[in-house]
Amino acid sequence: MKNILTFLTIGIFTLLSCEKSDLNIDAPTCIKDKIEEIMNNNLTNPPTQVWKWEVDGETYYYITSDCCDQFNNLYTENCTILCAPDGGITGNGDGNCPDFTSEINKTLVWKDNRN
Repeated sequence: MKNILTFLTIGIFTLLSCEKSDLNIDAPTCIKDKIEEIMNNNLTNPPTQVWKWEVDGETYYYITSDCCDQFNNLYTENCTILCAPDGGITGNGDGNCPDFTSEINKTLVWKDNRN
């Protein structure tokens, strides 16, 4: 009986530790992982937002920073930082973003709604 209880306990903990994220958003796993990381930290001011940018046949993810004079980073679909379109001391980003040739279609993917 003791072996059965031990087995069941281990099984339950294993299942719980393998739970997938309950984020129901349209984003790559690495972006969802970044959101989970944000949720495991203190609430920022202003609250963090994740935006999907579609431009020139590519998809990017723009994540706002938590306050003043910090870059807001633009990530590729595999979570490599492409550039910072804005933020920083001047508010004009890092100057490394490509010159997009078409209009940027921006969609809010997630916003930290914790109080």
